[in-house]
Amino acid sequence: MTSAPADPRAARTRAKLTGALLAECADRPLAEVSVAAVVRRAAVGRATFYLHYADLEALAVDACAEVVREAVDALHAWRGTPDPAAPPPALLAFFDRIAAQAPLHRELLAPGGAGPLGRVLHHDLRTRSRTERALAGAPEPDLIASAVAATFAAILADWLHGLIEGGPEEIAGKVWRVLINVHRTPLGGGSGPGA
Repeated sequence: MTSAPADPRAARTRAKLTGALLAECADRPLAEVSVAAVVRRAAVGRATFYLHYADLEALAVDACAEVVREAVDALHAWRGTPDPAAPPPALLAFFDRIAAQAPLHRELLAPGGAGPLGRVLHHDLRTRSRTERALAGAPEPDLIASAVAATFAAILADWLHGLIEGGPEEIAGKVWRVLINVHRTPLGGGSGPGA
């Protein structure tokens, strides 16, 4: 993107483009969507598209960036000592929402957590986990933040690709328990995600 993020016109244009892409992807896979179809649906010019995005994949990652922020927030939406039997409601809501747009997310998040969306998710989750862990004075913030980010991205991707079974509520519970255990390892200490 080349426009200043604070420009309200640029934000409106990007919102139109992301909305148009999501609507197009509701009907067919990203690989079958064209820039022409997106700009037609968004009612913007092709040149305008290229002012904001290098290609459709960049637009798709931007369209899914909100999901990344939701995932990061959901994993840190707890206070006190985490209960392994009760994942935060935000985590349950996250898995419900991502299931509704699973085809697009599968195209951007490869099994194991790779792919353009996986890179964004790993970076944002690692940064947030490391920051919160360091502020709390918990040991090994770099190591545990990397483990949390890699584990979550891989489980999410494998679930979206059908390599892990379970509905959104079940997978939210499983992910929560795994991440609590990552934080409770003797090497890492701490008491829960983000600690």
